[in-house]
Amino acid sequence: CHKYRRTVIAIEGVYSMDGDYPDLPEFIEVKQRHDALLYIDEAHSLGTMGDNGRGIAEFFGIDPKSVDIWMGTISKSLGSGGGYLAGSRELIDYLGLTTPAFVFSTACSPPNTAAALAALQTLQAEPWRVRQLHERSALFLSLAKEAGLDTGPSLNTPVIPIIVGSSQKALAVSQRLLEAGINARPILYPAVRESAARIRFFITCEHTDADIHQAVQAVTEAVATC
Repeated sequence: CHKYRRTVIAIEGVYSMDGDYPDLPEFIEVKQRHDALLYIDEAHSLGTMGDNGRGIAEFFGIDPKSVDIWMGTISKSLGSGGGYLAGSRELIDYLGLTTPAFVFSTACSPPNTAAALAALQTLQAEPWRVRQLHERSALFLSLAKEAGLDTGPSLNTPVIPIIVGSSQKALAVSQRLLEAGINARPILYPAVRESAARIRFFITCEHTDADIHQAVQAVTEAVATC
């Protein structure tokens, strides 16, 4: 039996390929039981999970301090470029002095920082955007399931795959959608198993009900005929 000083449990707030998410309270219980560190990548959960878009901790009603390391990007929901790490003061000071990727890189540029800050302020001031995102995502998922499409384990997130079964078919379906004015990119082997090749949809609060209905109808027809 190997023994280590400390174990790090690394999970994601929302898994970017399947659009599912972990049971955070259960992972916190495991990390406490084994005196481990819990590291969460919130690249796809910040701005999308929880009533106010504050991520998976808000979604589960968990104190963020129960997680040791929060990591995320400001290039998705916040529409900027760069990333962040958040944790205790001791941890951040330690990483700032010892992490090669940080020591030998530069800070986020002022324009990117300002853009991310403005996005966070908008998120805080306009919580209706998150509610609308949840409604649009639920509508897309419901319509896709009704149409008999394979959406995998996606639930309660705006990341919704349509699994088509082969890379060749995923490319053909994506091209057919593009010709119809719908930009939905294919995810191919080796990013996923060949049998799990898919079209990945990202829903936004700006999509209308009409957009959602049109997209589901178009992908249903493309999957059936390509």
